[in-house]
Amino acid sequence: MDKYETLKISVPKEFIYMVQMNRPEKLNSLNHTMWKEFTACFNELAIEPECRVIILSGAGKAFCAGIDVKGIMNIGQELAEHEDIARKCKVLHLKIKEYQESFNAIEKCPKPVIAAVHGACVGAGVDMISAADIRYCSTDAWFQIKEVDVGMAADVGTLQRFPKILGSDSLVRELVYTGRKFLAAEALQHGFVSRLLDDQESLLNSSMTLAEEIASKSPVAVQVSKLSLTYSRDHTVQESLDHIALYNQAMLQSEDFINAAIAQATKGDPPLFAKL
Repeated sequence: MDKYETLKISVPKEFIYMVQMNRPEKLNSLNHTMWKEFTACFNELAIEPECRVIILSGAGKAFCAGIDVKGIMNIGQELAEHEDIARKCKVLHLKIKEYQESFNAIEKCPKPVIAAVHGACVGAGVDMISAADIRYCSTDAWFQIKEVDVGMAADVGTLQRFPKILGSDSLVRELVYTGRKFLAAEALQHGFVSRLLDDQESLLNSSMTLAEEIASKSPVAVQVSKLSLTYSRDHTVQESLDHIALYNQAMLQSEDFINAAIAQATKGDPPLFAKL
């Protein structure tokens, strides 16, 4: 997977893939190439049988500084080619939908995604990790929904996902309307991240430990659980029960279920699961 220009893909341990944003000189800000590569990368990992868990991180001193300003300027140049508002709107609509798909790919990927955040996580960075399954951060991490400061509403996922992660609608609106910094300790307090680590090294080590534990479980069970959790977030309880019943009428006949059940009953060695 060395075909990517802005992402560095590695496999530090069996079944665990590390996706690292690799524009440290630009604080991992998202240019047009990175937007496209996010979609391609996570769509590829979604069907990669060797991949069971993904750790998402950033190279350098910041996790992600948001959208690259040059990218915004390029969009402005595209708009300048048209005089009619309908045609300008079409350009913007297609671009927004394209960027939305970049982070939708994280959420749609059936493999759990652990975001390991250090330093700044600004604007599109918050959109990005709101689509992840689990968020860990180091004590130097801070988050900022900064779009209001540049005269726009966030449009690639924060306003849709962030409120469903935090328990306080009041705090969500405060952060969105003011664009103030949301520090690591406060993020932990309100459940945006589930662990706070001392530094980047311990952050990555803890993320790896978690990834190893998840990777040791049945990939059938883990991936169907992710699909059901995401579906249930946006549907009624009954719709979600019907959804998991349709999945499990097949999945309960899987060898994974049989192997895990035997291991539990006999208290023998942990089961090994085939690739999926």
